[in-house]
Amino acid sequence: MSPTAAEFLAKHEIPSPELRTEKGRTARPHIVGPDSPEEPFPVTLVGAVQKGFGRGGKDLGCPTANLPDDSITPLSSVAKTGVYYGYAQVVPSQEHEAGFSPEDLKVLPMVMSLGWNPFYKNKILTAEIHIMHDFKTDFYGLEMRSIVLGYIRPELDYISREALIEDIEIDKKVSLNCLQRTGYQKYATDPVFRLAEGELKASI
Repeated sequence: MSPTAAEFLAKHEIPSPELRTEKGRTARPHIVGPDSPEEPFPVTLVGAVQKGFGRGGKDLGCPTANLPDDSITPLSSVAKTGVYYGYAQVVPSQEHEAGFSPEDLKVLPMVMSLGWNPFYKNKILTAEIHIMHDFKTDFYGLEMRSIVLGYIRPELDYISREALIEDIEIDKKVSLNCLQRTGYQKYATDPVFRLAEGELKASI
C-alpha cells in the first residue's frame, strides 16, 4: 500500500512523482473507481479558504481554493497524494451572503489535488479544491465544506504547463462522470452541507 500524504509529511520527505507522457494522457479512462464510495471515503473537509499561490486561475485557468493545514488532516492521514473528486460548497456568513448568487451557494462538483504540486516544486503539502462553477467574487476567509468521494490519479510532474493544463481538463471531466453515478449523487445532500429547504426535502 502506498504511504499516505501524512506519512511523507511526518518523515519530512516529498514523494518523487512520475513524469506524465503524451501516451499516458491519451490512455486515461474517463470514469474511475467503484459505483459507490469505498473506504476510506467519504472524507469530510471543512475550513476557511486561504490565499494560495495565485497561479491556479492565472497560469492554469483553473482557480483553486486552499484549505488550512489542520483541516486537511482527515484526508492526508488516510490517503496518498493525488487528484480526487467529490462535492464542495462555499458557506458565507450572513454578512457576506449578499455578494453571492443562489447558484454560487449550491453544493457543486469539485476536483481537488492533495500533495506538493511537483510541476511548481512546492515545499509544503497543500489541498487545493477547484469547484466547477464560475464564481464572480472570491471567497477568501469564508468557510468551505467538502466531501471527498474518490481517487482519480496520482500526483505527477509534467514536461510543460500545457501538458499539466490538458490533464487538469481531463480531471474535471472524470470528476463529473464519476459523480453522475447513483452511488455518489446522494452525497450532494449530505448533512455536512448547508442545504436550502427544497434540497432538504429532496434528501429525506
